[in-house]
Amino acid sequence: MDIGICAASHVGDIGYIVRAEELGYSHAWCADSQMIWSDCYATLALAADKTSRINLGTGVAITGTRPPAVNAAGIATINALAPGRTFFGVGAGNTAMRIMGQPPHRIAEFAWYLKEIKPLLRGEESFVHFDNQDIPIKHVMPDKGFVNFDDQIPMYVSGFGPRSLGLVGQYGDGAVVGTPSGAGTMEYIWNMIKAGAREVGREINCDQFYTTSLAAMIVLDDGEAIDSDRVKHHCGAMVMASVHYAYDQWRNFGHQPPGHMADIWDDYTAMLEAFPEERRHQRIHAGHNCWVLPEEEKFVTRPLLQRTCMIGTQDQLLERLQELSDAGLNQIMNLPSYDPRFEVLERIAKDIIPNV
Repeated sequence: MDIGICAASHVGDIGYIVRAEELGYSHAWCADSQMIWSDCYATLALAADKTSRINLGTGVAITGTRPPAVNAAGIATINALAPGRTFFGVGAGNTAMRIMGQPPHRIAEFAWYLKEIKPLLRGEESFVHFDNQDIPIKHVMPDKGFVNFDDQIPMYVSGFGPRSLGLVGQYGDGAVVGTPSGAGTMEYIWNMIKAGAREVGREINCDQFYTTSLAAMIVLDDGEAIDSDRVKHHCGAMVMASVHYAYDQWRNFGHQPPGHMADIWDDYTAMLEAFPEERRHQRIHAGHNCWVLPEEEKFVTRPLLQRTCMIGTQDQLLERLQELSDAGLNQIMNLPSYDPRFEVLERIAKDIIPNV
């Protein structure tokens, strides 16, 4: 099992990625939400210049914010700086689009985008749809080091539901998935990926198809409660990001919240609905995966911590990681809250990485 990091892209925080490399983390995924963090490609370029071993890529690039050619050129530029250790994570996105008051790509749009960008990541020609016409596009000056297509740029597609996991199987070199609750969840994920691959006559070799899950993984101290103040401080931002997402699904599609949010739901929705509707999209994701706003601290409850994060003693976490590894998960990318990120980085490196 590889252990990587997911970083809220920050051009002034490259030392976090440098330290992750020193501690033996395998990957650094730079998140892509322009109206929350720094630009992910600027952050990756700085990280590439300061590192030599850690794999670097987007975690994940959002299809709705850049045309395929722009994302392809961006990641191929990083591949020129970090040849052979660059990857391209891609997803339809929720936060990046919702915070601008726009919906993420629907499945059909996402599928079309993946089809268009895959050849571009190899430096090949692709037909890209503009203004009701399909235009042949390729990078016409890949020489002189502007970009690098000679070293493969694997495309890791983000998928959560059956249809998006099907697209993972059709187009991906690997998958970015939600945190599996156990081996049974991983089996379901693999079934959906393989079903999508079969639709296009593709066979997935599980040993060569790289799978990654985003999580907030926290090691408990001896006798520490799962809802201690320290734990809430270290991973409360991930808890609230899940609530933000559930609210978007409820607000836009009428989806009911998951059961573990039932106790907080009425108070949470009432709080958000006090904000003007025309600017509420700016408020929903405030603090996203970085910190918990003071007025939202009461929503970081024990049931939410248990369902949205990987929290346990060293032995408990190692047992769970082994189970997930046996079921075909290759990597956990860890995303703790922002302020204690270095403390979590060191703790995982001490207690987990040497033992997986």
